[in-house]
Amino acid sequence: MKLEEVVPWGRTLEEYTLMFNLSERDLNLKILGCGDGPASFNAEMTALGHSVVSIDPIYQFSTEEIEQRVRATYELVISQVKQNSGHYIWKNFQNADELGKSRLGAMEKFLLDYESGRGSGRYVCQSLPNLEFSDDQFQLCLCSHLLFLYSEQLSLDFHLASIYELMRIAPETRIFPLLNLAGELSLYLDHVLEDLSNKGYDVQVQFVAYEFQKGGNQMLKISR
Repeated sequence: MKLEEVVPWGRTLEEYTLMFNLSERDLNLKILGCGDGPASFNAEMTALGHSVVSIDPIYQFSTEEIEQRVRATYELVISQVKQNSGHYIWKNFQNADELGKSRLGAMEKFLLDYESGRGSGRYVCQSLPNLEFSDDQFQLCLCSHLLFLYSEQLSLDFHLASIYELMRIAPETRIFPLLNLAGELSLYLDHVLEDLSNKGYDVQVQFVAYEFQKGGNQMLKISR
């Protein structure tokens, strides 16, 4: 991964709670966050005494490098959101400026936590589909804005291998959103549901109380 190819975009504990329908019981589980990037989810959860490990290839870079990339891309991203504001649902955020304030706040919390978190093994540089964790090391995997979203860039085989890997290390996985970058339901979804069901997994598509991409208010819940 090259840092200049990355557009850091951090989400908060509140957003994760809404995106993944997280209950109080869920928050008390041993959680793996997959593709967390510069989200403040881990920092906020750790401050509350919860257990979260985040994985992302961006964690190969230093605090300073990630911060520089955040500063370099932030205005461009917000400008693009403003230009395409009609593609989004302004329910969880009133406008692009409020969205940007939340994103920047999340990334700043992450940056303050990053060095200590890397040192204690909470931020780990790993990427799907092969993870260096033991079977059932976690109780819940959360995959945010990676699988399905990047259907054009990542193959169906990659999706299936990644999901089975997540199900190896935890009895439950939740994936959000189910749309691709164009805002369309991923063409992989039906294939994934069929494959998982045929192998005996319980699969549910659930509505959630979070929607930013139009129609992006569903997550996939997989359990064994």
